[in-house]
Amino acid sequence: MALPQIEEVRNLSAEQLNEQVLDVKKQLFDLRLQQATGQLEKTHQFKHLRHRLAQLLTVEGELKRKAAAEAASQAASAATSEADSEASTQSAPVVETTEAAPAPSEAAAETAAEEE
Repeated sequence: MALPQIEEVRNLSAEQLNEQVLDVKKQLFDLRLQQATGQLEKTHQFKHLRHRLAQLLTVEGELKRKAAAEAASQAASAATSEADSEASTQSAPVVETTEAAPAPSEAAAETAAEEE
């Protein structure tokens, strides 16, 4: 029996991927149980199922990264268009000035100078 091909996995939907992952994990559990009880005859099934699980998880990760990249590009394009529209309608910027507290190193230097 040949190892499963990843092209088969790439044609699955996200829901089918999740179902397949759960099914393969259950099959691996059953194989481990059979091995522990001495009933397992076809030990090569471990290799096939682990290979299939790796394929499923790889494709699942690819889909997640692709969706995240699309979301990021949409957010970036939305931010760019929003910034462009703000720039065209924006008047002079309003800047509030408040007196900031001295930095801790400045405050320590001032107290050291006062103590001398």
